[in-house]
Amino acid sequence: MQRLIRRLESPDRSERLAAAASIGASISCGEITRPSTNEVNNHVHTIYSFSPYSPSSAAYRAWEAGLQTVGIMDHDSIAGGEEMLDASASIGIASTVGFELRVTMTGTAVEGRRINNPDSNNIAYIAVHGIPRGSIGRVDRFLDSVRDARNRRNRSMCRRLNELTADWGLPAIDYERDVYDASRAAEGGSITERHLLFALARIVVDRFGRGPEVVRFLKETAAITAPRRVEEYLEDAANPHYLYDLLGVFKVSLVPRIYLQPDSFECVPVRDALAFAESIGAVSAYPYLGDVTDSPTGDKKPERFEDSYLDELFVELKRLGFRAVTYMPPRNTEAQLERIRRLCRRHGLMEISGVDINSSRQSFNCPEIARPGFVHLTRAAWALIAHEKLADVDPRYGFFRPDNPWADESLDRRMDLYAEIGASMDPRRPDSIVSAAEKLRNRL
Repeated sequence: MQRLIRRLESPDRSERLAAAASIGASISCGEITRPSTNEVNNHVHTIYSFSPYSPSSAAYRAWEAGLQTVGIMDHDSIAGGEEMLDASASIGIASTVGFELRVTMTGTAVEGRRINNPDSNNIAYIAVHGIPRGSIGRVDRFLDSVRDARNRRNRSMCRRLNELTADWGLPAIDYERDVYDASRAAEGGSITERHLLFALARIVVDRFGRGPEVVRFLKETAAITAPRRVEEYLEDAANPHYLYDLLGVFKVSLVPRIYLQPDSFECVPVRDALAFAESIGAVSAYPYLGDVTDSPTGDKKPERFEDSYLDELFVELKRLGFRAVTYMPPRNTEAQLERIRRLCRRHGLMEISGVDINSSRQSFNCPEIARPGFVHLTRAAWALIAHEKLADVDPRYGFFRPDNPWADESLDRRMDLYAEIGASMDPRRPDSIVSAAEKLRNRL
């Protein structure tokens, strides 16, 4: 079985899917079991942006952790979407497809402010969830020019990073060999700042090995001080997450020194992005960040974001046409989460949960979802899945379509209906959701 699990990370997509099918067969006959939870996660990154997991591996890891649903959410890429759907069906876990994009907020009521982006004012992250499978090709074409613009900026940032490595007596990073070829850009994946810093982490480990010498290099040569907890990770040569922990240190300390602001080709106007999401039958969501006090991945420093003007922001989100807000319960305080829930109810915005998985140190489990105050997030995940599968068969079944059969129902009522349809679907046969929807419609 371990051999099959390793094959989920094969460079070859067909081999990964074959391994997922074999694992799924073992699950079906009871050879492999798992503890089941009520947890969901709609925001898992894969090798097609930055992550240690292929889509097939992410589907299996989510199933193994007991999750009911899993969703792919890569930066500027949907290249792993079909693999996620196929692998999840083989393994027997419900899945959903989305992508993450940065947009410019010029011309909006929050123009010029720091929103939910640690690196830029006036530029916000948005998430596009629940993309019908038939729209994946359109999404890839939409994002292609975004990736091209990002790669031009990446090359410039690589040159800035190499100025630092030269001062430190390290070899230069070769963008084509160490970054581009190490990514999935040739397959439609994106390249992020993490790819650049991961290449640097490899160079440092190649030079100093793993252990105290790396910590000494950081302090004495690079003038970088990591939190003591992270230093302990880096002093442990047997640490299986070593490169990801070192990457986290570099992300906090070096991104401000090498970062270049994206241009309008890379960050499209928010209205254009929202219009595109509507045109493909997807659900646009604003990812709430909130003032940061701690980071589950250790790569975000304490900072202030949109909390000071949140009421005003929600008015603008609704006016712009956002359909949902997505947030991460482990990252925020109870007070922040209650405020978000209250504002979503006030403005009729769907609530979606997702914890961004992009490091091997992170767990696929999110026990906060099982707490009584967050049961609605599990319901929302099932509703999102029902929307995605049904809209692929008939666009009128899109959750927010004005000609939806249940368009006159309240948001809560539609959420209940769609969640019931989604949860009744056989994950191995996503097309079974159509008959479930028809049965419910006839019953009502």
